[in-house]
Amino acid sequence: MFVLDSHCDTPSQILRLRDLTKDNDHAHVDFPKLRRGGVDGAFFALYIPADLSETEAYIHASRLLSGVRNVLKTHSDKARLTRSRAEAYENQNAGLFSLFLGLENGAALGNILDRIEEFYDAGVRYITLCHSKDNQICDSCADGRRWHGLSPFGKDVVRTMNRTGMLVDVSHISDMAFYDVLETSSRPVVATHSCCRTLAEHPRNMTDHMIRSLAEAGGVIQINFYPMFLDSGFKKVLEDSGIMKYGEQIESEFIADPADPAKRAAWNKVQDELNALMRPSFRRIADHIDHVVSLVGIDHVGLGSDYDGIEVTPAGMEDISMMPRLFDELRSRGYKEGDLSRIASENFFRLLG
Repeated sequence: MFVLDSHCDTPSQILRLRDLTKDNDHAHVDFPKLRRGGVDGAFFALYIPADLSETEAYIHASRLLSGVRNVLKTHSDKARLTRSRAEAYENQNAGLFSLFLGLENGAALGNILDRIEEFYDAGVRYITLCHSKDNQICDSCADGRRWHGLSPFGKDVVRTMNRTGMLVDVSHISDMAFYDVLETSSRPVVATHSCCRTLAEHPRNMTDHMIRSLAEAGGVIQINFYPMFLDSGFKKVLEDSGIMKYGEQIESEFIADPADPAKRAAWNKVQDELNALMRPSFRRIADHIDHVVSLVGIDHVGLGSDYDGIEVTPAGMEDISMMPRLFDELRSRGYKEGDLSRIASENFFRLLG
């Protein structure tokens, strides 16, 4: 089967000077880990921080895209920019990693619809409409006060994405914006890295009604690996630890100067402290998959880890090399190989096609 991860924030790590050819400490994704994990392809998300202006967002997206292109140029023997399912299978047969592109946060579009085609021509195949703040397209699940759903421009964005062949990603958007997207879109949409609110009460997660509505429209939810979204109890563990009170500042300092060994070491220490916490098991990912399957069947679920964008992982799934553990867990729960193939990539590829 072809194993696809629909959301990794690795482009941001490229800007933080990660060498993807090395088996890096304190890294979720690099080429050695992808190979050990049997992962054939992944969407590298061009993540745009929500506090950037629209102009800054576009510039940052261009920087991220340039970083990915440099990796592809330098390591053409390992990875290839991939735009379709057919190309992905060609790469798999050639022993190459399929590097897909997504844009996380449509703020980078500004108010220019033509940028959708510009990003599409650059290889981007989905756009996450917003991130942690409302933007010109729609409300965020973490904010949700500007438009009460999609903006008028946001509806034009969705329609233009449909015409262009760009997938609409509903992760991060508010509940009202989600239903507006379903009403507006003429094509199935995807949640590239989300979880189930029934199992973990968090506004980033999708309710059962949302999951059913997504599936009825032909869409797919790709399960996120972030412990906060997997298990409600982890929120208290993280808050009680107090780590993020100082950890966020340390991370910001590292991002600003990734070449400074002391700043890198300080951020690595924070990650070690986070991984020492009592975290939910990787089996909780399988619980969320089970829940989606119980609601809407096997054809509407997949994997979108959010690796390199989450500061802490489930126990037993510390990086992408450990992906086989999840498939073994699913086998132990009675999933057949055909089921696993659907979860691994076929459900998402159906939308991409």
